[in-house]
Amino acid sequence: MSRPLRIEYPSAWYHVMNRGRRGEAAFTTDEDRGIFVDPLKEAVELWNIKVAAYCLLSTHYHLLVQTPDANLSRCMRHINGVYTQRFNREHTSDGQLFRGRYKAIVIDADSYLGEVLRYIHRNPLRAGLVENLDEYPWSSQRGYVSSAKEWDWLYTDMAFSLLTEDRTRRMRVYRRYMSEKDTDEMLDLYESRKWPSIVGSDRFIALMKERFFDIKGHREVPESRVLAPEREMIRDEVCREYQIDEGALLMVRRGVSNEPRDVSLYLIRRLRGDRLEEIAKEFGLHHYSSVSNAIERVNNQLVQDRRLHKMIETIQSRLTSHQSKT
Repeated sequence: MSRPLRIEYPSAWYHVMNRGRRGEAAFTTDEDRGIFVDPLKEAVELWNIKVAAYCLLSTHYHLLVQTPDANLSRCMRHINGVYTQRFNREHTSDGQLFRGRYKAIVIDADSYLGEVLRYIHRNPLRAGLVENLDEYPWSSQRGYVSSAKEWDWLYTDMAFSLLTEDRTRRMRVYRRYMSEKDTDEMLDLYESRKWPSIVGSDRFIALMKERFFDIKGHREVPESRVLAPEREMIRDEVCREYQIDEGALLMVRRGVSNEPRDVSLYLIRRLRGDRLEEIAKEFGLHHYSSVSNAIERVNNQLVQDRRLHKMIETIQSRLTSHQSKT
């Protein structure tokens, strides 16, 4: 049986879960849980992943993460692989620890990030392990209600911003939100035997299916990289669609957005899978984060902007036509 295609794109949000093999414990001691958190922190530094939440139970774990560099698979190989090695060394054992590949649900952050965060943090309550969320030491709950520097690695900004724009009230608003029970929709979703691959609004789900469920090529398949359009061709088609010259495309002005440039960066990354550093260098950008930020802007805009969606479709159609003639 072939493995399902992983939906990976810059700045995607995921709820990731994995269980111990054969229903066995993946964490047998508090030391094990600490050993797991270490590679989680390492992934933040090594792979530029943003960890917004985690919860470790005896048989499984939950993560809420964002991947600015579209590298979930690589990050999870590090986290699961390093933890398994350290667990086996600690317990003088060997072999696999988790049950197959992890499960990853793509999350529509604007509509569901808060609910997924609450579901993850309330796991110990639902399991009857604690009566107060703050009592459970092996989740990121404390990172949201503490200003201690030990939690600086945890990415809380997005969740807080969705709950309130008032920074002076965010912990209070967060606590109130966490005190509310999970919605029936969330409970039904996670209690079903088969989890969906996407959780979001109808528009978001339709967009994801259109972009990823009918892909003829994929950057993990060598042939798709060879047949991908040249960067210059992508730039030319973007300039043609926006009726601008290349100078306007490459223009960088502090505090001023450049939609054609953002679309070029988005298409080069999506269609070619080029490294962010390579793309940044070609466009004269000082840091690859400028590329990931531009791609995130396009992704966010595509969810609600039919005009942009149509323009990108037109550009891709012309690029496909060019490729079919070569």
